[in-house]
Amino acid sequence: MDSDSGIDAPIPLDLIARAPKVLLHDHLDGGLRPQTILDLADEVGYRGLPADSAASLAAWFSRAACAGSLERYLETFRHTVAVTQTADALHRVASECALDLAADGVCYAEVRYAPELHGERGLTLPEIVEAVLAGFVAGERDALKDGRRIRIGVLLTAVRTSMHSRTIAELCVRYRDRGVVGFDIAGAEAGSPPTRHLDAFEYLRHENAHFTIHAGESFGLPSIWEAIQWCGAERLGHGVRIMDDISTSPDGKPVLGRLAAYVRDRRIPLEMCPTSNVQTGAAESIAAHPIGLLRRLGFRLTVNTDNRLMSDTSMTREMKLLCDAFGYGLDDLQWFTVNAMKSAFIPFDERLAIINEQIKPAYAALMANHT
Repeated sequence: MDSDSGIDAPIPLDLIARAPKVLLHDHLDGGLRPQTILDLADEVGYRGLPADSAASLAAWFSRAACAGSLERYLETFRHTVAVTQTADALHRVASECALDLAADGVCYAEVRYAPELHGERGLTLPEIVEAVLAGFVAGERDALKDGRRIRIGVLLTAVRTSMHSRTIAELCVRYRDRGVVGFDIAGAEAGSPPTRHLDAFEYLRHENAHFTIHAGESFGLPSIWEAIQWCGAERLGHGVRIMDDISTSPDGKPVLGRLAAYVRDRRIPLEMCPTSNVQTGAAESIAAHPIGLLRRLGFRLTVNTDNRLMSDTSMTREMKLLCDAFGYGLDDLQWFTVNAMKSAFIPFDERLAIINEQIKPAYAALMANHT
């Protein structure tokens, strides 16, 4: 058993569903409801959808995302982006995102999206940001009416293959007191190193702004090294390829290379997305996912969904898969959850309040009632 929990029996799904969760890596355009996609496509006259019912559309996204490469995985987003080109559409999907995450037991989430992808019908970047922020506020309010308390922080993502990163970074600073908590850069890693966007990262550091970088998903150690040592990333989106810097000694013990040791020693959070990593070929299976070894070695790990639509997943499902694969117990799930909350981009006192007032009391109650 890879866990120190002492709980041998698998944790029931309904118990995991009731546990509070913290989500740091979730894409807004990767989590639309299938029926919403159909509704929005009808509203804007988009005729490119590969299916005409919610069930068949959901199945198509899941199949297409299992192609085994990041590039093929990313192609599925052309449909969700195509139907989110109006303020009303962005408001709706943001509101539904907050409601769906709250229903999954998420008490805090950082949801990311690329504003530059949503201006095809004339929306300005500020209009895009404001529509999404308003949608999240509405979703948080409606969730609270149903007795579910959730807080959403927004990450604005720049596309690493374009040259608008400085503009997106400036948007982050402009809206950081209105719900934008940080910056991200994403897209195909190969051939598009984060160092192409040093101007944006230097600006963010000068403005005392937070940022994470997609690195070490489909590309290896150079991507991680550049993200940390050149760009100054506070967190790593995915980071699974850090395993390339961990070898095995003659007596079978893991040996950390210089970069892996640095990431662990500096407590740099890794935003792990198990199901997505299997779909894109970054991991062979959940059971073979690096999270098992990295957990034993003491890296600061977090569990995330990445794209709930494409991966047909939720935080409950991701945690259940890990519990089944590695024998994790409730204390392990609390460890992942507290790690994520510690690594969030909101102020320290606010992080601490969520940990002490929501996460720990809820887990204590679940542990007391689970034998």
